[in-house]
Amino acid sequence: MIDLDDIDRHFLRALSRDASLSAGALARQVGINQSVAWRRVKRLRDAGVFAGRRVELDLDALGFTVTVFLGIKLATKGLVSLDDFERAVRAIPEVQIVQHTLGLFDYRLRVVARDLPDFERVLRRRIMTLPGVGNVEANILLSEERLTGPI
Repeated sequence: MIDLDDIDRHFLRALSRDASLSAGALARQVGINQSVAWRRVKRLRDAGVFAGRRVELDLDALGFTVTVFLGIKLATKGLVSLDDFERAVRAIPEVQIVQHTLGLFDYRLRVVARDLPDFERVLRRRIMTLPGVGNVEANILLSEERLTGPI
């Protein structure tokens, strides 16, 4: 674990909102020299604080207007390996997130679709045919509030 000061935390909040910010822009925000800001960001990167850079896509603009969270309970855990299920579910492009969980469901999936008929097609033809799928519970996303920044 790395020790963070107020400037580090400011940089993390700013970069979590816009990962393309330059060291110069970060430096101006907190009133320090650009080279000092660059060294601080490099230290954070070298310490493994950044998991990567991503482009956040606007799913609505791409035509994906429905997001569904699926809880999946495997029916035959002993007969189907978790690796087989995970490999098969990762091959479905509409599945955005796969989480192996402990509790009521073995897996939670975030699935995007163009509309409800498209989601039904994905559910029937792709998800329900995965190895070992037993019970499935769907929750349709109505709205989402994104909290950015470090914990």
